[in-house]
Amino acid sequence: MPHLLRAGAYALVALLALAACSRTETAPTPAAPPTVNAAPPSAAPAPLSVSSIDLGRSLGADKSIAEAATEFAPSDTFYLSVKTSGAAPKAKLTALWTFEDGQSVAESSEDIAPTGPATTEFHVAKPDGWPTGSYRVQVFLDGRAVGTKELVVR
Repeated sequence: MPHLLRAGAYALVALLALAACSRTETAPTPAAPPTVNAAPPSAAPAPLSVSSIDLGRSLGADKSIAEAATEFAPSDTFYLSVKTSGAAPKAKLTALWTFEDGQSVAESSEDIAPTGPATTEFHVAKPDGWPTGSYRVQVFLDGRAVGTKELVVR
């Protein structure tokens, strides 16, 4: 009988081994590839706009007004500094200078194509001197009025 018991034990071990081998195991799910945070799509540049208009007697190297003024002497040159922000492949800034009742003194335009903050300057001079009185300069961006500055010659 010990042989029979031993044979039964072997048969049981073989049966368990066979059951373990024939059983289908679910393969481990492969880990998902790590999520790569792609750079967000670059935001479209802000539309072009005028951020400031300054008036004065002189300019700095960066085209900003170095000496701000609204009162001028007849012999002064009028300087205008127009700062823009945003971008545009093509735009036109215009400065229209008028005297007292709207009489045109000068008009000048600059074609610009900024890709970020930029400064554009305008100036007018009158070699024989400006008449005393009130003046106005209007700034236009692509034909649309964007600001006005008043000045006086004394």
